[in-house]
Amino acid sequence: MKAKKTHPWITFQLRLPPSDLRLWLRLGEIASKCQHLAGVPLRPEFAQKLHQVFLAKGIMGTTAIEGNTLSEEQVLQQIRGELELPPSQEYLKQEVQNILDLCNNEVSAQLTPAAIDKPTLCVELIKSYNRGVLRNLKVDDGVVPGEYRRHSVVVGNVYRGVPAEDCEQLMDSLCDWLNGRDFNPPDEELRIPFAVIKAVIAHLYIAWIHPFGDGNGRTARLLEFHILFSSGIALPAAHLLSDHYNQTRTEYYRQLDHASKSGGDTIPFVHYALQGFLDGIRSQLAQIREQHFVVAWENYVHEIFRERRTSPTQKRQRDLVLELSKHQWVRIADVENLSIKLAKDYGNAGDRMLQRDLNSVSKLNLIERKQGRVRARTEIVQAFLPGRVPVRTKKRPTGVGEL
Repeated sequence: MKAKKTHPWITFQLRLPPSDLRLWLRLGEIASKCQHLAGVPLRPEFAQKLHQVFLAKGIMGTTAIEGNTLSEEQVLQQIRGELELPPSQEYLKQEVQNILDLCNNEVSAQLTPAAIDKPTLCVELIKSYNRGVLRNLKVDDGVVPGEYRRHSVVVGNVYRGVPAEDCEQLMDSLCDWLNGRDFNPPDEELRIPFAVIKAVIAHLYIAWIHPFGDGNGRTARLLEFHILFSSGIALPAAHLLSDHYNQTRTEYYRQLDHASKSGGDTIPFVHYALQGFLDGIRSQLAQIREQHFVVAWENYVHEIFRERRTSPTQKRQRDLVLELSKHQWVRIADVENLSIKLAKDYGNAGDRMLQRDLNSVSKLNLIERKQGRVRARTEIVQAFLPGRVPVRTKKRPTGVGEL
């Protein structure tokens, strides 16, 4: 096999240094956060929005790296079936639609828990992904979507793929290796760490082998997505790596180049990918925490007013507090302009009604007033933040209930 001489770093060996504490800490945090994300309850409309946003980021990421110029908003429009482009840009839309179809139909739909015949990781699956990536797109002469190349290829005038005659054997070896014991977790607790490593290494090896005439990068990143999602990682998180590579494109190419020139040292690329994945899932969980905070605050406000006599005045004061909670400090003179509803409630009633309502909700400890400004005291529901004073309970009689 010529590749043994031309590409000696393709060894199909996994060497994770046991003393690399940062590597294992990152993997541990990723596993914890993936489990958290998978089990967190969300309002259906927010979950749908989160899914669409990160689907768009993932699709945009993997196509933008290859030169697609559509924005994230345009990709979102395509996901919703609303994107319209002139004929000269239809190919950009087709590139995005191909990845969208593969993510939704070829990967997500076939790997859900309800799916019966789940596809296994094999050369035919990878070929089908390449075929889907290039569907209805113009390709160079000699390129057959879904078939191994029969010619030499140079990537970016820098990296030369393996000799064409070796692609089939190397891809067979890659699939056998990925399905073998090196990536088989010894117990369930290590399922996600092993899957993330497997996904990143699979991506790297496809890039090294470069088995197809076109679409290798998109195929590699789609296989990465397949491995992440098939391991039980939630869909929004499974799109994070493609977005990370696009956001750090220069470093992405530098790390790919270093991985081969270093003689096949995969650890720096793994570190680079893990840090991006970790940053992304931290951001996702921060958005979810913010949504949970909003829900908790709204429930608390509704509960406070539910305990009082229901009247138009109480409803108006409740709406006042909920609107204030969307802002920081607001000048009292500007309160009635915060929304159409507040303008309707207070616009023709004069300043006295607003002042009375502010006084009433201030007594309920729902707002704070200072120097002609007002804000909602949303921190009330942030019970366990550092510096929060725990709620005082009634003092128990001495000796009662004590150990």
